[in-house]
Amino acid sequence: MTDIQLKKCGIRFNPPAIIVTYLIVSKNKLHRRTMPVRNFTKNSGIQRTVDELRLNKKHEKYLQNIPLRQLEKLLTVIQDKMKGISLEDSLREREKLETIDPEEDLNKADDRTLAAKKAVMEESFEKNRKKPGDPGYEYDVEVEFEGGVETCEWDDDSDPDF
Repeated sequence: MTDIQLKKCGIRFNPPAIIVTYLIVSKNKLHRRTMPVRNFTKNSGIQRTVDELRLNKKHEKYLQNIPLRQLEKLLTVIQDKMKGISLEDSLREREKLETIDPEEDLNKADDRTLAAKKAVMEESFEKNRKKPGDPGYEYDVEVEFEGGVETCEWDDDSDPDF
C-alpha cells in the first residue's frame, strides 16, 4: 500500500465517478483509476456515499490517502451539478464554506454550514497544534495581549445576587 503515491484526484459528472491518478513507486509508472459512484442522486447522503466508497475493497487502497473532506467536497460538486448548479457557483460555495471569517456569526448558520466550518477549524487546529515532543513545544505559555482587558456586562462583579 505504501507503493502507491497519489498524484491527482478529480471527478466525472456523467456517469458520476471519482478519478484518481497515482504512481506505483516500485515500477515508477503512472496509472489512472476511475471509481464509479453508483446509485448517486441529487438527494443522496454525502457522508454515506463517502463511507461506501472507502469501505469498498477495490477502492480502499486508492482512497486511503485522500482526506475525508476532499472526498466530501468532490461528491458535493457532483451533486450540485445534478441539481442544476453550475460548476463555478458550486466551487464558489465550497470556497465560502472552507473560509473562516472571524466576524461571521456561526450561531445563525444552518447545520450544514456549521458542520463544514467546524471541520475547517478542527483541521486548522490539528495542523498548528504543538504536542510534547514537537519542535518548539513549550509548556504553560503566557501571552500579553495589547489593548487591555475587555469587560462585558455579564462579567460584572457588582451583581447583588452573589
